[in-house]
Amino acid sequence: MGTDIHGFIEVRDEFIDLSEPEDDDPWLRWHPAGALDHYYDSRSYLAFDCLFGVRGGSFEPLAAGRGFPDDASRAVTRAFREEGLDAHSPSWISWAEIESAVWDEPAELTAHWHPFEYRREPGGDWVLYGWGTSLERLAELTGTSLKTVAYAGKHWPEGTEWLDGDRLFRIARLTRRHAVTDAEWGDVWTVMRTLARRHGPDRVRLVVWFDN
Repeated sequence: MGTDIHGFIEVRDEFIDLSEPEDDDPWLRWHPAGALDHYYDSRSYLAFDCLFGVRGGSFEPLAAGRGFPDDASRAVTRAFREEGLDAHSPSWISWAEIESAVWDEPAELTAHWHPFEYRREPGGDWVLYGWGTSLERLAELTGTSLKTVAYAGKHWPEGTEWLDGDRLFRIARLTRRHAVTDAEWGDVWTVMRTLARRHGPDRVRLVVWFDN
């Protein structure tokens, strides 16, 4: 059974939200700035694990198990409650935390199961091509089976490398940037970054929950 993410971007500000009939309180509080579904339409278990510790356990997550915030906006609270028993693993993360995270550090707790493949650019730099790729060639280089090299991280220690001309195979750990890609999450970050410039990074957050 698959797991999907739901949630809202919220901003903490002082204004009257006319979409909320009971909103006559001008004091500083959280307001919904947009449903996550408007900006994210994927299902990446690597990202769910890396960000919120859901569907994985191989990462040190940034914001796992925080629960649903007591001070969430009315609209977000209603949306969460309407999910009923289907909703699980609620949490939240501020833009300040996202912005300060070290996205290029190895974030997996152990070496990734699949071998990384790097290819040399014309300038000489090694660029990540993918993981679990060109397995037939790696099997030739190691003199082992496809099944063995497909899960090379279980058989060789982290840092093991095989050089093959302008191609390099390595046993390594995924970084947070590998797990939470800009291709999938870039629109979410753009909205939060824009709001943070106006209201401050601690006054913008992503509130989420999951269902199966």
